[in-house]
Amino acid sequence: MQPTATVLVYSDDSNTREQVRLATGRRPAPDVPVVEFVECATPAAVIKELDKGGIDVCVLDGEAVPMGGMGLCRQIKDEVFRCPPVLLLIARPQDAWLATWSRAEAAVALPVEPVEFAGALASLLRQKRLQSA
Repeated sequence: MQPTATVLVYSDDSNTREQVRLATGRRPAPDVPVVEFVECATPAAVIKELDKGGIDVCVLDGEAVPMGGMGLCRQIKDEVFRCPPVLLLIARPQDAWLATWSRAEAAVALPVEPVEFAGALASLLRQKRLQSA
């Protein structure tokens, strides 16, 4: 059986979560594992899933309501032991400095552009694999 990677996707918008799934496909690159998704629509659900463990990468929507992905990213980086890497979805490329403030490892602009998104996600999955080795 081939190993899988678990990607948590947080957004209050089901369309955004769908964009992430479609951009990823079965796997974002040939050299990374097949991806399984855990979808969350609330910050509390994100914390609950992270507390369970087993999440390889988080994808957080910076425009989510009631708590944006940037604030949630900063919170989980402070509170979750060995927090997985975070890919932040931002409204505008000019918001990249906010992604840095949140301590996200990567950021891409919304709407999700499949090639850019898949590349960023694959990079984080590769980094995670190297850290775990």
